[in-house]
Amino acid sequence: MQRNEQFDAIIIGGSYAGMAAAMSLGRAIRKVLVIDGGEPCNQQTPHSHNFLTQDGSTPAYITTIAKQQVLAYPTVRFLIGNVCSVWGNDGHFLVETTNGECFEAKKLLFATGIRDLMPMIKGFTDCWGISVIHCPYCHGYEYRGENTGLLMNGDMVLEKVKLISQWTKRVTVFTNGLVEIPSEHVEILTNLGVQIWDNVIDYLIHDKGYISKVVFTDGQEIPLTTLYAALPFEQKSELPQNLGCSLRDSGHLQVDQFQQTTVSGVFAAGDNATFMRSVASAVHAGTSAGAFINHALLSE
Repeated sequence: MQRNEQFDAIIIGGSYAGMAAAMSLGRAIRKVLVIDGGEPCNQQTPHSHNFLTQDGSTPAYITTIAKQQVLAYPTVRFLIGNVCSVWGNDGHFLVETTNGECFEAKKLLFATGIRDLMPMIKGFTDCWGISVIHCPYCHGYEYRGENTGLLMNGDMVLEKVKLISQWTKRVTVFTNGLVEIPSEHVEILTNLGVQIWDNVIDYLIHDKGYISKVVFTDGQEIPLTTLYAALPFEQKSELPQNLGCSLRDSGHLQVDQFQQTTVSGVFAAGDNATFMRSVASAVHAGTSAGAFINHALLSE
């Protein structure tokens, strides 16, 4: 029987967290395989911000440079493909791709990200990451002073409005249905001049992802330049849970300060394990995970 190729670590997901981990391990002269399907969550985002030396670069450009630099280390290999199954335990994991390839690894890192669950609003997906955004630290500066919406409901609306107000005072809240904001918060928001619309949104008028108006099902239109949205999400990959990795109440993979999941030998880094969704935080988590994986290997 042909023996599967063996690696010190296999990284599933080759975006910022995965490539940062691969660099840490490559510099530690570890044999590493990165497997990536080539579908990053920010693929239609025009520019990445708040990351030193690359502020304003396209995500694709940052990824290209990262891949070139990481693959300069001869012990790191990159495979375009999708993983369909993972099994085994610490020190001996087996990873199989949809193409039927099978590899062995002592340690695993999941940098598989999350999948945002889009609302049933026409045009929303087309605008996601362009003018429908999730983070003012990532994109707020580009929309400073603009007519801005917040698609959100519940207890956290007031805090989110206060945060967005750092960049613009022209904020309108869209609950897209029955208002579930505490009455005392509604009073504060009203005193701040923030309008709250409970009308159901039908669609977004936009030009190549750039919003100009929100249109309600009753036909009313609200001019808008950008829309913040707090979306529910799910893990993009079920593989960590299939191995027994636990989730936090938030839906993120549970990891400790070393990026170790609840399953020995299995690590996670990036959007799948943290609230902080940015290139900088993904690179930090991946770099840390790579270093801690190397230390785990040394201890054995």
